Amino acid sequence: MAQLAETYACSPATERGRGILLAGDPKTDSIAYCTGRSVIIRRLDAPLDAWAYPDHAYPTTVARFSPNGEWVASADASGCVRVWGRYGDRALKAEFRPLSGRVDDLRWSPDGLRIVVSGDGKGKSFVRAFVWDSGSTVGEFDGHSKRVLSCDFKPTRPFRIVTCGEDFLANFYEGPPFKFKHSIRDHSNFVNCIRYAPDGSKFITVSSDKKGLIYDGKTGEKIGELSTEGCHTGSIYAVSWSPDSKQVI
Repeated sequence: MAQLAETYACSPATERGRGILLAGDPKTDSIAYCTGRSVIIRRLDAPLDAWAYPDHAYPTTVARFSPNGEWVASADASGCVRVWGRYGDRALKAEFRPLSGRVDDLRWSPDGLRIVVSGDGKGKSFVRAFVWDSGSTVGEFDGHSKRVLSCDFKPTRPFRIVTCGEDFLANFYEGPPFKFKHSIRDHSNFVNCIRYAPDGSKFITVSSDKKGLIYDGKTGEKIGELSTEGCHTGSIYAVSWSPDSKQVI
């Protein structure tokens, strides 16, 4: 009987004006990304050791490993979020539709109990956070008037959630249960990505106004700005921290 020897996984699907969201699991040296209606997981040290999760009914937009690496949460253009097992038969654990439109970003809480999503709420809610095994909401996310492009959980206690989007705003929420604390109005164009440093001490926003701004992780107060000398001459769509929380790319 024929046996599968190698899998040549396709590259991530690209879209004009949007960054590609890659998720990583350092424990297994693996990455996850979306293409078509599938999620691809592949090992960096063995690129042909790859497989696809093809069970979404609409184009997939983001996939993230749980903190313990046992689960994957993936979302699609319809607003659907599926949580499924990474190993074995990859059984579906939970399925929700927290948004009425496309999910643009998804993040796990550091304790692996909650998920926050952001995207196009079609005039309703643009951000939702929920307990992933029950779907129970864990806060109210007021403060945005347009599509929310990015979100993140503070990786250390006390927990915080930060968001940013097409209304030129970044918002700061305290919890759980999470409540709106204040808006950050320092950008003059779409705020495309927001990310906490691994140590939780600060977070950064990047925007189509070519700026990268740094804020205190606990209070949300501005503490710095990336130098513009010799840097981007156009929109910045994505940002990521180094493991030591001292550098960004």
